[in-house]
Amino acid sequence: MRGGLRGFFVFLACIALGVAAIGGVNSVARSISAAVDSQGQEILGGEIRFRLTQREANDAEKAWIASLGTVSESASMRSMAQREDGSNQALVEVKAVDGAYPLYGSLVTDPPLDHETLFGERDGAFGAVAPSLLLDRLGIRVGERVKLGRGLFEIRAVLVTEPDAVSESFGFAPRLMVSLDGLKAAGLIQPGSLFQYAYRVKLAEPPSGSNALKSLRNQASKLFPQAGWNVRTFENAAPSLSSNVERFSQFLTLVGLTALVVGGVGVANAVRAYLDSKRSVIATFKSLGASGNFVVLVYLLQIMLIALVGIAAGLALGAMMPFGAQAALQQLLPIPSEVGFYPRALALAAVFGILTTLAFALLPLGRARDVPATALFREMGFEARGWPRKTYVVAALAIAVALALLAIFHAQERRIATIFVVSAVCAFLVLRLVGDLVQTIARHAPRVRSTALRLAIGNIHRPGALTPSVVVSLGLGLTLLATLALIDGNLRRQIGDRLPDVAPNFFFVDIQPHEIEDFSMLVERELPGKLIRVPMLRGRVVELNGKDTRNLKVAPEGEWVLRGDRGITYSATVPENSTLVEGEWWPENYDGEPLVSFSAQEGKELGLKLGDTITVNVLGRNITARIANFRRVEWETLAMNFVMVFSPNTFAGAPHAWLSTLTAENATPEEESRLLNAITRAFPTVTSIRVKDALDVVNELVSQLSTAIRAAASVALIASVLVLSGALAAGSKARVHDAVVLKTLGATRRMLVRAFAYEYLLIGLATAIFGLLAGAVASWYVVARIMKLSWTMLPEVAVGTVALALVLTVVFGLIGTWRVLGHKAAPVLRNL
Repeated sequence: MRGGLRGFFVFLACIALGVAAIGGVNSVARSISAAVDSQGQEILGGEIRFRLTQREANDAEKAWIASLGTVSESASMRSMAQREDGSNQALVEVKAVDGAYPLYGSLVTDPPLDHETLFGERDGAFGAVAPSLLLDRLGIRVGERVKLGRGLFEIRAVLVTEPDAVSESFGFAPRLMVSLDGLKAAGLIQPGSLFQYAYRVKLAEPPSGSNALKSLRNQASKLFPQAGWNVRTFENAAPSLSSNVERFSQFLTLVGLTALVVGGVGVANAVRAYLDSKRSVIATFKSLGASGNFVVLVYLLQIMLIALVGIAAGLALGAMMPFGAQAALQQLLPIPSEVGFYPRALALAAVFGILTTLAFALLPLGRARDVPATALFREMGFEARGWPRKTYVVAALAIAVALALLAIFHAQERRIATIFVVSAVCAFLVLRLVGDLVQTIARHAPRVRSTALRLAIGNIHRPGALTPSVVVSLGLGLTLLATLALIDGNLRRQIGDRLPDVAPNFFFVDIQPHEIEDFSMLVERELPGKLIRVPMLRGRVVELNGKDTRNLKVAPEGEWVLRGDRGITYSATVPENSTLVEGEWWPENYDGEPLVSFSAQEGKELGLKLGDTITVNVLGRNITARIANFRRVEWETLAMNFVMVFSPNTFAGAPHAWLSTLTAENATPEEESRLLNAITRAFPTVTSIRVKDALDVVNELVSQLSTAIRAAASVALIASVLVLSGALAAGSKARVHDAVVLKTLGATRRMLVRAFAYEYLLIGLATAIFGLLAGAVASWYVVARIMKLSWTMLPEVAVGTVALALVLTVVFGLIGTWRVLGHKAAPVLRNL
């Protein structure tokens, strides 16, 4: 150790990079989770929240909720806001609040005003607040008026912070906040309209713990078994946010682990090169009677001490990451993050670093153990082929298995983690075989006339060649980047190119039964096209075969059906975009027990079969229907599709609105805007959603997410570059000897540069081809099998992957080679 860390800088960088990525990502995730946990009351807006769909709480429910403590009531829905002169309109997420809002936290506006000033009625208009985004879209300023439904609202302030925004569902449109009285005056809430009422409660007696809140939830279920409300407590204030943060951190942890495994190749190279430099010392130890185990123990202790230095550096970087991410998180999440020190996250990263070092250091140590002293004194290194003793191989495999199991059991979604780990292992093994294949092909290649190319081919398969290290390390990084790039590209193509061609132009929501005919005539007059209309309600699946869905274990892919409210409809005939695959459809005049047609894919994921029963809560009533058939639904077209379609007699007499889609081929943006303006003027309570606008929002989200993921995945590529540099450094001594001998025999520097460039080009090309093929297979599986979307090979990704591989290998290879070619011949020849 007194000799310093020369030769171990790549080793240290690889370990520090992987540990920092894992520790930092998990620390940031812990900081967000801690913020959600510590500010649950502000995020939820109370200690407990009761949310109902398409109805208000009845008198008995309101009385019981009021008995719990102070109540704040709100309503939310989507609608259209229009300039007072009718010249422009925009989709908005309307939220109506009462005077008690917010029970926790603060509603921040610019300028800061009290509730009555913000929302009260004045000069024939109620007040409203909205973010700058909505004002910019409508081209208005504070003090100007907008139409909402049949009401007129004056923008009194700019909305800066909505304290409970994180607990709300994802919105495709900007917020418009009004009062409950203003919402009633707008006339938006009608029988069958899609709206939600929420009752947030500040308990009179603060809960003593989780059991008290659980008891309160159970009491609500027992007193009002058919309320159909969603009950949430502040201990789980933002489950979607927490779940998404956990999933994203899990993915980034696996990416960090990939970087660490890639860096493991650099660890193995560094250990091998270091032991090679200590040949005479090891030979002396053995000549003086030291056992092989003694030699292994000495250098294992030294390597682990050096690894601890790298791990400590990585932990320091990881610990600082939440502080560095605080500013970015503040812009993305309207909650202050709990920045601090997270020992568990850092401990996990440290364990990953230690296991990776051990797994990759044992094999070169095992080889050093069995090399005899005579071979060492003859300047023979550790390039002998074959495996070390079985003990070392088994130990390395056991540690690798422990590393994989730790990654899997630490993950929230173990199935995905298992697929990722198995894929990484398979890629690692296949890349090792690809490296051997490249060397075999080079070994049996026909003799070429070009001296430089002949030298390059020889360098590829000679003992101590760079080929295995470069192919494995760079191949893993390129495979990961190619996979992500192809997934991202196919998603963008699907959203930006294919979906607009097959999706309808508009969705129209909350069309009242007495308006449907006049509405259809207006659409036909303004923009002729294919208009489909269906009745629509909202319902929550509460039981499957008589069992409470809250207690059921279902496949993760099918959980979304049971989570929250679902749109449902009824029909006498098989809907468009659906194909009957099992069972029979009911007669047009059917009047028997309630029947339901279920989506085949989702039904399979939930374990349903023909004859099973489903209970849905609609408008505060539990309705049980029997599965009569299964349909194949084409979700990817964005057409009007439903998981559940009921027989018409099921909802006889139930108030509901209509949902409609319009597909108008070759419609221009001006024609769409004219139609949108006409509908908003004639039917102010109808919500119009232009599919293109919604797709633009989704595309922007995908773009931001893919940017973050690619940035994280680039950590693995950086590790690959480090390994490439380390491999060059590890083989520099042999390359110096080769260069000096060749120059002595008449080779020019230009010819040697060409030889090395050809070598790096051939290795880089082979690596790029594998990375591209492996990335194509992995992305096809994700896009076609998991996302159920069409997949295509993207030429720009293929070209980019090949170009990146060639640039990295040639540039870094030649940088290392240039230093080798600068050595003078005499000092080297004296030691040959």
